[in-house]
Amino acid sequence: MPVVTVQQGPRSIELKRELVARITDAFVDAYKIPADTVQVWINETPADSWGAAGKLTADK
Repeated sequence: MPVVTVQQGPRSIELKRELVARITDAFVDAYKIPADTVQVWINETPADSWGAAGKLTADK
């Protein structure tokens, strides 16, 4: 069973639903497996708790 972990900043529930559906569909199409075997975990991190290019994302 595939387990996909997505690390991102906070998003709306609607966007997360769409993401989970699309990731699941991609595995179903690529691996020819049932959708109920695909798990998607979304880890959301506040913008003040991660950074890129030497700056906090909250400061951009």
